[in-house]
Amino acid sequence: MINNPKVAVVILNWNGVKYLKQFLPTVMASTWPGLEVVVGDNASTDGSIAFLRENYPNIYIIQNDQNYGFTGGYNRVLAQVDADYYILLNSDVEVTPNWIEPVIELMESDALIAAAAPKLLAYAYKDTFEHAGAAGGFIDVYGYPFCRGRLFNEVEKDHGQYQQSGEVFWASGAALFIKKKYWDLAGGFDESFFAHMEEIDLCWRLKNMGYKVMYCAESTVYHVGGGTLNAENPFKTYLNFRNNLWLIKKNLPFWRAVWLISLRMWLDLAALLKFLADGKRKDAWAVSRAHQSFVISLFKSKGKSPKPKVISKSWDLTGIYQGSIVWQFFAKKKTRVTDLPGRLN
Repeated sequence: MINNPKVAVVILNWNGVKYLKQFLPTVMASTWPGLEVVVGDNASTDGSIAFLRENYPNIYIIQNDQNYGFTGGYNRVLAQVDADYYILLNSDVEVTPNWIEPVIELMESDALIAAAAPKLLAYAYKDTFEHAGAAGGFIDVYGYPFCRGRLFNEVEKDHGQYQQSGEVFWASGAALFIKKKYWDLAGGFDESFFAHMEEIDLCWRLKNMGYKVMYCAESTVYHVGGGTLNAENPFKTYLNFRNNLWLIKKNLPFWRAVWLISLRMWLDLAALLKFLADGKRKDAWAVSRAHQSFVISLFKSKGKSPKPKVISKSWDLTGIYQGSIVWQFFAKKKTRVTDLPGRLN
């Protein structure tokens, strides 16, 4: 256990000066002693750097020479930040003064805890969970990620139903707490993801190394969401479908991955046909491109894929729903995690 660990909040910015103006004051009001606030910039052209230098001279600014995406941007910025804990915080997140203390206290309680996230509520509807992380991330046996408080596009109101901190499968990248030593051990983000599901991949690698990922119900932040790519963007559709297949390929034993990817190809085809039926031709094409990109990636190296130093031969079941959320949601009309039959491991 570290006495008074050094904590750095690291915000990756790309043309988000409006969010910096709106939400940086809440970050600067955080009560954690000795907190360092860092803004890493992915070559913004909207005056973000000038704004920071004029209004926040004490903030450490790290400028990338181009837009490396969420993954590459953070990898380059965090390589220049010295702290015991990193907090990767989206620029469109409002925090409360004591949002850091409960999460660090939880993480300090167990040396095996590598990463954690607070409760994410929607900035526009503060009694409602936010899509990106809600009350902790999970995954089903077919590789579909979801959150307590959000199944697909259905989000719940927060009535205290998920007010128990505990282990989950993944922590949202919108407000991701991670111990620096485990960030380094895992090799940071896989830059081939560019954006979307990269935090799930990181958490899955950490879990395969024997470490834990937690949800802290005692800390709450408010996320705008969709600040860079909104839910209707076909590029986001492409990234989600492609990266989901990469998740499975990278983190499951070989033959289980082969079986599951084969099944997912058919399930994704059904999603493509549904997009076509709904008149969303660009999204349908995005699914097709995602599959093409994935198949091509099987035959050549795609960027830098961090390799854990130690990989457990056993599959960690904590945070995995032993069923299909696709079946439960679309066929059984279950829209809440609390309505799912069975349990979350």
